[in-house]
Amino acid sequence: MEYKWTAMSNTFIATLMGTINTFIILIALPAIFNGIHIDPLNSFQYLLWILMGYGLVTATLLLSFGRLSDMYGRVKLFRLGFLIFTIGSFLLYLTPSTGDAGAIEIIIFRLIQGVGAAFFLSNSAAILTDAFPPSERGKALGINIVAAIAGNFLGLVIGGVLAIYDWRYVFLISVPFGLIGTIWSFKLKELSIKATKTKIDIWGNLTFVLGITLLLVGVTYGLIPYGNSPMGWNNPWVIFSLLIGLFSLILFPFVENRVESPMFRLDLFKIKSFAYANIAGLLGSLGRGGLMFMLILLLQGIWLPLHGYSYASTPFWAGIYMLPLTAGIIIMGPLSGVLSDIYGPRWIATGGMVIVTLSFLLFAALPINFSFYEFALAEFMMGVGSGMFGTPNTASIMNSVPAEDRGVASGMISTMRNTAGIASMAIFFTIVIVGITQRFPEAMASSLASIGAVHLTPILSKIPPTAALFSAFLGYNPVESILTTLPPSLTAIIPASTLNTLTGITWFPSTLATAFLPSLGTSFYIGAIISAIAAILSALRGEKYINKDKELKTRSKDDLKLQKADTESKYK
Repeated sequence: MEYKWTAMSNTFIATLMGTINTFIILIALPAIFNGIHIDPLNSFQYLLWILMGYGLVTATLLLSFGRLSDMYGRVKLFRLGFLIFTIGSFLLYLTPSTGDAGAIEIIIFRLIQGVGAAFFLSNSAAILTDAFPPSERGKALGINIVAAIAGNFLGLVIGGVLAIYDWRYVFLISVPFGLIGTIWSFKLKELSIKATKTKIDIWGNLTFVLGITLLLVGVTYGLIPYGNSPMGWNNPWVIFSLLIGLFSLILFPFVENRVESPMFRLDLFKIKSFAYANIAGLLGSLGRGGLMFMLILLLQGIWLPLHGYSYASTPFWAGIYMLPLTAGIIIMGPLSGVLSDIYGPRWIATGGMVIVTLSFLLFAALPINFSFYEFALAEFMMGVGSGMFGTPNTASIMNSVPAEDRGVASGMISTMRNTAGIASMAIFFTIVIVGITQRFPEAMASSLASIGAVHLTPILSKIPPTAALFSAFLGYNPVESILTTLPPSLTAIIPASTLNTLTGITWFPSTLATAFLPSLGTSFYIGAIISAIAAILSALRGEKYINKDKELKTRSKDDLKLQKADTESKYK
């Protein structure tokens, strides 16, 4: 097999498994919580950490690992990542405890899994760029981007299917792929020009990891009720985390400008194509990162129950109904990579972000009882736009840097994308929870009055908005759980027909929809604005540019001839 395809197969497996595991638990969470006997209504902190811990670890370590790979070898760290990822996956499958202890074990093992993913995700784009000549990088990175984005959506379907049989299978499926990837990665070679051994950027690592960790932890716990408040923004620990985290991140670029060997190469932003493409990519991830959670909330918590799907089945069907988005990415990811090799990335990537903007506006315009075909069209457009943008944008960034800096550039891309994705989730959740906090008590009171259960208003109106939101997210009716805790004297006076309505599959979703949909629309409009700004920045990157510094030393004779012809073209 020609080496470049060996590199492609390695990075494809790595990227696919890394991104599948970002969202594989999203659909499987109800089965996981049932399996370890945790009540989701009272376990927000575990839910958030299981959801976001993996992404938090990868976001904080990608940059450091990208720099280390340039110093000590991309292939070595890539291989190590596969091994750690496999160990973490196997530990998750074995999770021995139940209850709170089981939840904590899953969180710890997910963090280990995230460390492994950070190793190979930070090196995938650099290994591909080393293996492919400039004239084929768009195609190669396009396939890799398809793996990255499609993995998110495949994770939904795989998690939904496996959770039906056993929640442990959700983690076990990664083990054989991890073993195959570890063994297959021994076929990889160190092709790039090795950077001179330099000192590890200790102060840069400390300020960045501390800053991003405290900031994301503060935002995460800001979403959890505190005292009598429906959210935790007045929690002293949240305020402390946000302030120290923000201060550390503000300090980070000043540190990087002064240390001998910075891990975040600010000087690379002097390259126009690198700077505009990275900022556009960051904004694109900021706009789309929380979209997945919002669509799952919409489907599992409202639309599917209102259309007769049982709560037990909504996680699986939510994954199935997300497939049009995956289809759009799979179609356009490789195609846009090929086209960007020929015509350059500028207008293909810009057009993709314009389509993403339009799809956000379509989502915002959907009525409560929308047709699935309307929803599928908006999804497909989002997938097409994401595929058109992601591949050329990544190729543009990787082509713009010298060969010896591809590891750190790859880490910078992944760090900015993953950090923006987590921040996007927090932003979207905050927008929605603030809206529900304002509207949910009134919606609950009005809905109870309509079925003659006004006497239950003081009890059910006190359901925390966060509990209502995460119940919808998990395809779970909290009313039934709350009714079981009421004294028999109170439940005895509730007519059977009213009780059936309260515990049925449509009453709670329709009540929640009244409070949820206006805020959801607001989050979609914000996503559209951010994506429109990303489109403008994408257009400002300039025409196709390939950094020629030391590039010709890293190629075979055949690739050398092809590259010489390529680099003699006129680029702006």
